[in-house]
Amino acid sequence: MTDLPAATQRSRVRVPLRFGDGYRVDAELVTFHGLADGQEHLAVVLGNPAPGAVPLVRLHSECLTGDVFGSARCDCGPQLREAVERIAERGGVLLYLRQEGRGIGLYNKLDAYALQDQGLDTYAANTALGLPEDARDYTAAAQMLTALGIDEVDLLSNNPDKAGQLRDLGIAVHDRVPTGVFTTAHNVRYLRAKVLQTQHTLPLGELTELGVG
Repeated sequence: MTDLPAATQRSRVRVPLRFGDGYRVDAELVTFHGLADGQEHLAVVLGNPAPGAVPLVRLHSECLTGDVFGSARCDCGPQLREAVERIAERGGVLLYLRQEGRGIGLYNKLDAYALQDQGLDTYAANTALGLPEDARDYTAAAQMLTALGIDEVDLLSNNPDKAGQLRDLGIAVHDRVPTGVFTTAHNVRYLRAKVLQTQHTLPLGELTELGVG
């Protein structure tokens, strides 16, 4: 377990959220002082957990192309939309983390897309650029949860690395709750690579049936 430097809440503001499909929910956005990486990460507090209940939490890495422009090359936008509603129903927090492209940045992510168009998978493309397959570090996420008074979570994620890092950072992960599967003709190879390379809990059989070798 790592001893975390303390972060503190900087501000809290109520913001009504509106999505393109008509879904609406009110959220409280929380900013922080003292995050280890110096980035402007954001906590989106949604719903009201039942007394004594473990909050539902998602660590969502920023994806400009998916979250804002609706790119079909990944599943990030649909995962964000799903997470907001599921967390609001149960009560918990979405941590919006400024870790574009699994931590390599927007320009590098688009360079990796170009390599994927030549046949590399999402992880091999990063490696070909001399970058880590996944550069994300969740120290700031653990700091944010601690600053919010949360030391135990049900984690909404298909990614075992997120749960492992949080546990190493002193956050108890009571359960890992899978997200939905959001498949398009453009992201099947990407989703399949996540299963094969980093053991994401997605239905590999269904992805194989779509003709991806």
